[in-house]
Amino acid sequence: MTSDTAAQAGVDEARTEGRSHPWPERLRRFGFTARPRTDTRDLLVPPFPEPGTRVGEALGLGPRPAYRLAKAMSWLGPVLVAVLAGAIRFWHLDRPRIVMFDETYYAKDAWSLLRHGYEGTWPDRKVADPQILADPQVVPLSETGSFVAHPPMGKWVIALGEWMFGLNPFGWRFMVAVLGTLSVLMLCRIGRRLFRSTALGCLAGLLMAVDGLHFVMSRVALLDLVVMFFVLAAFGSLLLDRDRARARLAASLPVGEDGFAGPDRRTGERAGTGARPWRIAAGLFLGLAAATKWNGLYFLAFFMVLTLLWDVGSRRVAGARRPCLAVLRKDAGWSVLSVVPAALAAYLVTWTGWFLSDDGYGRHWADGRGGPWSWVPAALRSLWHYESGVYDFNVGLHSWHRYESSPWSWLVQGRPVAYSYETDFSQGGCRTAAGCSEAVVALGTPLLWWSACLALLYLVFRWAMRRDWRAGAVLCGVAAGLLPWFQYQDRTTFSFYAVVFVPYLCLAVAMAAGALLGPPGASERRRALGTVTAGALVLLVLWNFIYFFPVYTGATIPYPDWHARMWFDTWI
Repeated sequence: MTSDTAAQAGVDEARTEGRSHPWPERLRRFGFTARPRTDTRDLLVPPFPEPGTRVGEALGLGPRPAYRLAKAMSWLGPVLVAVLAGAIRFWHLDRPRIVMFDETYYAKDAWSLLRHGYEGTWPDRKVADPQILADPQVVPLSETGSFVAHPPMGKWVIALGEWMFGLNPFGWRFMVAVLGTLSVLMLCRIGRRLFRSTALGCLAGLLMAVDGLHFVMSRVALLDLVVMFFVLAAFGSLLLDRDRARARLAASLPVGEDGFAGPDRRTGERAGTGARPWRIAAGLFLGLAAATKWNGLYFLAFFMVLTLLWDVGSRRVAGARRPCLAVLRKDAGWSVLSVVPAALAAYLVTWTGWFLSDDGYGRHWADGRGGPWSWVPAALRSLWHYESGVYDFNVGLHSWHRYESSPWSWLVQGRPVAYSYETDFSQGGCRTAAGCSEAVVALGTPLLWWSACLALLYLVFRWAMRRDWRAGAVLCGVAAGLLPWFQYQDRTTFSFYAVVFVPYLCLAVAMAAGALLGPPGASERRRALGTVTAGALVLLVLWNFIYFFPVYTGATIPYPDWHARMWFDTWI
């Protein structure tokens, strides 16, 4: 036995007999305080903190009723925010009683889907739109299949409202308003799960409820808000899947005599995560998003990468020394096999009406055609040919439009879109000498969007420097909705496409507001200053939304008031 091994043996023996003096114990003499030990199970699945009872006590409730109220706020708070969002979205939903902007395509295609299962042919909008709005109504729809630029899912959603209320502005806007309201409820719950805070979740939902772009897009029969809804539902499903998979890993960890579970290499690398139905749900939602507009496919790609990174982080925390290899062996294949086939199936199901028809555009293109792909069913080959033509049309769309804008300007709302503008009030609707205006402008609440730009910078810091997975998740949502459009710089694009990542901007502002409030254990002065700052920001955003409310709803206002709300020349 060498001197080195003898010394080591003596140390081991001393530790066995309880006479060891590890470095943390020795350093306590000099004021060192070791961090409290954290259970690895809590690192994998951070518990929701116990709700505070201050609100109930302020209302004069006893300890038990106050606690019950605090527990109920996890659902009561989001529901109240959603009720507010729904109330303002359904207020005079049928106004203005016109066919606004691209409603001329989607409202009529939705009605055609109801009648024929595919998009038929309509006369020119200058002929068809007045006939639809006339009394008695005339519906000049032909059974001849028409080439359309987007898949049918979003139009099926619009058609559901038309089935209930008819081919009129309220009917074709109804379901979009429903989805806009439900998305606020979902965001509150998603924010709660993401931040482990009901207050921050409700704040994110409230911000989206009073965002002008989300508000306007909830009141017009366009497709982009439908994409946003399905993508947000997929994001929430993946959050649920993350928590449940990590909970199964946590349950597999061995527990020591002290009741704590530490990292375990075998568990981290070999433990399974069981069935993951929420990933299948996410695949279905992403398929429906892509079946509304093809930009939903980018979210499928971004979210797949995001979930794999989440799995790598989970296995690293659980104790895997090579978490990437562990994910490749245990998670990656099942992730692809659960999400991608579900998305593809959902996409194809939305084309059922076209498959069952005989007159849908290009329905029988492949009938009787040979070639190397003749083993594929003719209906699928016909759909592929149809969709390849749609792709060529979309990427080649270069026609000038007065409201087109570059993706570079979307975050700062550089060029909003006016869906309608009216100045002729010859029948007495205006009583001011300067004249009046009625406008519906798809403009995000400016102070919210500009605050979001700063919040995104903070999240980049949190993700890059602190490895905060929550910041990475929010940034992923923004990136998936914004970055792909930069490859189509020559295409005609509009700022209202940005509604698809509005939820993640609101989450970013909510997360930044949580940072302003201070970390746990912050001083009362720090908390008070943070609360005042965050509260002032929220009040300013609310005021900003109220100020622009007339140009969100098409209200009749004096022309100088309308012009005062056009803060920049690029907004006109």
